[in-house]
Amino acid sequence: MLMVTKIIDGGAAWAAFEQRDRAHDGRFVGAVRTTGIYCKPSCPARHPKRENVIFYPDGAAARAAGFRACMRCRPDEVGRDREAVAKAVRLIEKADEMPLLADLAAAVGYAPHHFQRLFTRDLGVSPAAYARGLRARRAENHLLEGKSVTEALYEAGYAAPSRFYAEAGERLGMAPSAWRDGGRGAVIRFVTTQSPLGPLLIAATEKGICRLTFGEEEGALRKKFPNADIRPDDGTIAPWVAAALAQIERPSDHQLPLDVRGTAFQERVWAELRKIPAGQTRSYAEIAAAVGSPGAVRAVGTANGSNPVSVLVPCHRVIRLDGSLGGYGGGLQNKVTLLAAEGIKFDEPTLL
Repeated sequence: MLMVTKIIDGGAAWAAFEQRDRAHDGRFVGAVRTTGIYCKPSCPARHPKRENVIFYPDGAAARAAGFRACMRCRPDEVGRDREAVAKAVRLIEKADEMPLLADLAAAVGYAPHHFQRLFTRDLGVSPAAYARGLRARRAENHLLEGKSVTEALYEAGYAAPSRFYAEAGERLGMAPSAWRDGGRGAVIRFVTTQSPLGPLLIAATEKGICRLTFGEEEGALRKKFPNADIRPDDGTIAPWVAAALAQIERPSDHQLPLDVRGTAFQERVWAELRKIPAGQTRSYAEIAAAVGSPGAVRAVGTANGSNPVSVLVPCHRVIRLDGSLGGYGGGLQNKVTLLAAEGIKFDEPTLL
């Protein structure tokens, strides 16, 4: 609650209203003293004077203070829209086959074309694309459980092997058979070394770096890929290791080849993080908006925490909207140090 108060009182809310920023819809409302009406940030109506606007965390708080909802932007429908999307997600996840868009929209009480826009706006993908990603993740899980490719594809909901291979080839970093058997057939070379931030593990396939973590040991890598051919590096990945260390010591926008895989949402977040220039930061809310899912701020934080290649996918450049650090899987002190190397200073009390 304290953080919400800071956001409302700090000027960010007014900036969102000036920009009619849809990413902030549902996070707070602006109530106008002279009209007695409250609106969402993206309301297309003419802006009132700043001194006449009071910010509330939601419509309920504004109504309790005596304001009524704007009939043009309908701010209270934001919550209804997101509940409809959440309900649709539950329906997709329970269904054996992808529901038709018309059936899905009818189930949540919207017209198909309108609901398609709502769903895509909130999650960054269409209902059909979400269903395909879900099916791919189910196949990955079945393969990791040791099931055959045939078992995995039919249990995940694929109608034919050709469709599975066409989609899985895009989603999986290894061949489906390798995922089925804990990475068998994949060669992963690794190095453990010292860095300015302490012990560092760097691992790579022939395609690129697949893991860069602070304080992790070889055992964790083998646990992630128990049947892969995991070898101490013989110099093959030495240029990538040197370049990764240089990124820690002398941050730049140079991008190394990566071989990482996550969910469709995670990969969109990671790709967006790689666009943040050295020496700049973005808020979790800004990243959520950039990947087309403005309501998924918490999910962006989770995707950051799942980042398998610290520094190279610069999740340390993401902070809270109120300017505080937020979290960091490599430890907050390392986050402070990485940002300091890019000229961004945080005081020690921020760590508390």
